[in-house]
Parts: sequence; C-alpha cells; structure tokens
Amino acid sequence: MSKRDYYEVLGVSKNATKDEIKKAYRKLSKQYHPDVNKAPDAAEKFKEIKEAYEVLSDDQKRAHYDQFGHTDPNQGFGGFSGADFDFGGFGGFEDIFSSFFGGTRRRDPNAPRAGADLQYTMTLTFEEAAFGKETDIEIPREETCDTCHGSGAKPGTKKETCSHCRGTGQISIEQATPFGRIVNRRTCHHCGGTGQFIKEKCTTCGGSGRVKKRKKIHVKIPAGIDDGQQLRVAGQGEAGINGGPPGDLYIVFRVEPHEFFERDGDDIYCEIPLTFAQAALGDEIEVPTLHGKVKLKIPAGTQTGTKFRLKGKGVPNVRGYGQGDQHIIVRVVTPTKLTEKQKQLLREFDRLSDQSAQHGTHGSFFDKMKKAFKGE
Repeated sequence: MSKRDYYEVLGVSKNATKDEIKKAYRKLSKQYHPDVNKAPDAAEKFKEIKEAYEVLSDDQKRAHYDQFGHTDPNQGFGGFSGADFDFGGFGGFEDIFSSFFGGTRRRDPNAPRAGADLQYTMTLTFEEAAFGKETDIEIPREETCDTCHGSGAKPGTKKETCSHCRGTGQISIEQATPFGRIVNRRTCHHCGGTGQFIKEKCTTCGGSGRVKKRKKIHVKIPAGIDDGQQLRVAGQGEAGINGGPPGDLYIVFRVEPHEFFERDGDDIYCEIPLTFAQAALGDEIEVPTLHGKVKLKIPAGTQTGTKFRLKGKGVPNVRGYGQGDQHIIVRVVTPTKLTEKQKQLLREFDRLSDQSAQHGTHGSFFDKMKKAFKGE
C-alpha cells in the first residue's frame, strides 16, 4: 500500500511553519494515541502521524522529502531493499550518489541524538483543574548509567574498534553478476553499525549505557487547565544517546466531572431549582460558585429556563487571559406531594386567575390556551 503524503497526514500545507507542524502533531497524537483512542486503527494512525512528524520537523529530512518524496534515493534503485551497491568500473555507488545528490550515504551512528519523549496521564478533580496545583509525580524512564557515564564499558576500560568492519560500521559482500561486480554493503551485526566494540561491558547497564529508573518530578499545574490538554515539561524525557539532549515529558490531563457544575471553556454552567412562589413573587437566594456562595436576586415573574450571569465567577484562563463567568439556569419545580390545605389554596389561586382573565386583566399564554379549547 502506498504511503500517504506526510503533509496530508498532519493536515498542513507544504509551506507550514515548524510551529504549525508541531501544533498539528500534538493535536493528532493526542486524538489517536492508543492509550486514549480505542479504535482498531488508532495505533496505525498514531504510527503514521509520528512518522510524518519525525520527517517534517527535521529541516534536513523535510528538504529531502520535498525533493524526492517517499521515493528515497538512499534506499537504492529498482527496489534493492535498502542495500548499498557498488558497480565495478564506476567508482562505487556512494561516489555516484554523492556526484548526483551531493551528500553522504550514511548517518553517523555515534552522533549525539535526542532522547525519546515520554507521556504521562494525570487525573484531576474539577476544582484542581480550575485553580491549579503543585504535585510530585513518579515516571519510569531510561537514564544515563552512573557507573559508566553512558559509555557502556566497564569502568577503567573503553570501547575498541570493531575488528570485523574496521570501525566503518559496515560489512561489504562482493557478488559477480552479468552486469558486473556488485558490492553489497550491510550494517555490521557485530557492532550494530557503530564501528566500536565493548570488550568488557559495564555490569550495571549491561553495555547499553542506560538504566531504567523511577524519577520523581515536581510539577506545577496552571490554573484553568482543561480535560484533554497537555503540559510540556522540558528535558524530563528519556536521556539522550551519545551525549545528546534529553527528551521532553508531556503530561495529558483528564478532569473528573463535577456533580453540580459543568464547564464550557472558561465558563461554568449550573441549574438552580426555584419554587413556584419564588418564581412568581421574586426572592433573593444563595448560589454556590467555585469561589464561594454569592447572593442572586430573582425578579418576580421569573420563568423556568431563565438565565443569569455571574461575571468573573468562572474558571481562570489557562494562558492568563482573564476569567470566565458562571451562568445560572433556573428551573421552576412543580410539587408532587401536596397537603389538602395546599390544594385548596391552589384551587383558589386558579379560580382568582380565571376571574382576572374574564375581566381582561390577564392576557397570558394560559388565557389564550383556554380560549382555544373553548373554541373562541
């Protein structure tokens, strides 16, 4: 199956900036991460998104991709499965490649590389997300071995040049064909392409130069963080390779729902019950907010579904752009259990209301309904 265009995978244009590419990657990786998205194809999409980002976020890889697309000349001609070939009489494939494309064939396996990024999911209460908090978390990650300082060699010893590839990291296999002599170059399996060999391995890390540890990290969560958002903690990912910089830690937040409040952006919504008397006669009630109780004046004749706004009683904006509001929706509650006295009073109220309508002093919706049923 042919690969999709990397720009299409991330949903960006070919002129997209690095920031636009990073923003698109974070959004899509969060959406399709296998830990969050349980769809059958989520893992495959996540892998595709990650591959596209690794190419487009690197200036050299991106320039190469823009020039050659998925048909990478580094992978050989005619589908030779990624092996290097030298043709007798032409000075070798690498010489041809360099003359045409002006570059070296192979990346130095011993060059410094950045460590892998890590992801951690944290669950917050509704209030913790609104006001922020400081906490300590523990994450498992690979760190540089303290015994060998990342070399992989036993203290007092050092890496030696691989005798099989003589330090080149590649082994050449010659083969005669009707087209001439072909030299097939493969990664040296003795040294893994590094050109170096550890004779006496570090007993702590087994020669890898890295060890698994649990790291305690102090995290400051900003006020106003919302469900699904993530926080980047620079340099707290896995250790770099060959002296490269460490990766980053991305904390993805899951916010528990509240039993009374609902959140939409920086605004908070809630419903408050009113009795028929409160709605009809008006009242002053206490309303709960995240910032404490406040008094709210209910005008006489308030209808169910009426909305009130408490300015500045919402959630702080996570980027510091002010604060949201709290919106209150009132619901007039119809009593289900009435005493005989209450029933008599309601019947009397209904009789008086009917008399008011007959004398033209009440032009309400209910009066119109009564006239409609009487055929007037």
